[in-house]
Amino acid sequence: MPRPVTLFTGQWADLSLRTMCQKAAAFGFDGVELACWGDHVDVEQAASDAKYVAERHAILKEHGLRLFAISNHLAGQAVCDRIDERHKAILPPRVWKDGNPEGVRERAAHEMILTGRAAKALGLKVVNGFTGSSIWHLLYSFPPVPPETIDAGFKDFGKRFRPILDEYQKLGVKFGLEVHPTEIAFDIPTAERALAAVDEHPAFGFNFDPSHFGYQGVDYVAFLRRFKNRIVHMHVKDVWWSPRPGPSGVFGGHLAFNDPRRFWEFRSPGRGSIDFEAVIRTLNEIGYEGPLSVEWEDSGMDREHGAKEACAFVKKLDFKPSGIRFDAAFER
Repeated sequence: MPRPVTLFTGQWADLSLRTMCQKAAAFGFDGVELACWGDHVDVEQAASDAKYVAERHAILKEHGLRLFAISNHLAGQAVCDRIDERHKAILPPRVWKDGNPEGVRERAAHEMILTGRAAKALGLKVVNGFTGSSIWHLLYSFPPVPPETIDAGFKDFGKRFRPILDEYQKLGVKFGLEVHPTEIAFDIPTAERALAAVDEHPAFGFNFDPSHFGYQGVDYVAFLRRFKNRIVHMHVKDVWWSPRPGPSGVFGGHLAFNDPRRFWEFRSPGRGSIDFEAVIRTLNEIGYEGPLSVEWEDSGMDREHGAKEACAFVKKLDFKPSGIRFDAAFER
C-alpha cells in the first residue's frame, strides 16, 4: 500500500478548518497534518473537551480525510529561544501574557505538554514541532565562542525538553523535531548532540524535511540513514539553490523570499534541487511507512495551483520497495 499523501495546514491557517479540508480533498490529498494555530487545532480544548475532538474528526470525515499528526512549531520555538517581541506575533496570548522571557518559555513548555495530550485525545502518535535554541545566535564564532557556551546551550535544551518528552512517553506519543536553522539541531552533528542531550529519550524523534538541509550543503540522505530509527514523520518540501555564486549566500543577505538576489528559495515539490528519487529509495531502505506530508511553500507560485500539483507529484513519486531482486529468477 502506498504511503498516505497529506497536506500540512500550517501555511493555510488563515482558512477555517472546514474550508481547508474542502480544498485538501479537492486537491487529491489522503489526509492532513493539522497545525496547532488558526482554528485548526486548539490544544487546550483538544486536551480537555471530548466534544471538540469529535467535531474536529467529524469535519475531517465529512471530506474523506484522515489525520496523521498535529504540529506545534510556534509554541515549540519558544521553549528554548531567547524571547523577544517577534515571539508575541506567533504565540497564543495565554503563552505570551506579559512577555517575561522565562515565563514565556515555561508556558510554552506547558503548551507543548498540552499538545501531546491533544494528540492522544485525537488518537495520534506524533507531534511535530520546533525547539528553539539559546545558542543559534552564536552560529558564527566571532568573537570566539568557548565550547562550554555551546555545551551549555545543549544542556539547556535537555533540561527544558526532557519533562515534555517524559510526558509524551507516558502518553504513547513521539515528538518529531523538524531539524531546521534556528533550532537546537539544524544538521547531522547538532542532531546527534540534541539526541545525546535528552539521553536518547525514546519519545524523541525527527520530522524529516530535506529542504532545510539541501541549501546548507548537508547530506539529507545520510541524515535518513544515520537516524533511521528516529524518523517519525516526513515533510515533502523542495528548495532551489543556485549552482553559481551570486549577490547573497546561504545566510540570505537579509533579503525577503522571492527576491531574485537570493542564493536559495523554497519551491513547490519537484521544482527545486532536492533529489526526491533518492529520498524515496532511502525511505524504503530504512522501512519508513508513515505519511508523506506536503509542506507547501513557494513565494513565486499560487498556493492552490501548487498544492494540487504537489499532491499529484508525490503520489507519482512514491513506490513500494521490491520484495525480490530483479535477477532472483536465475538463482539455483
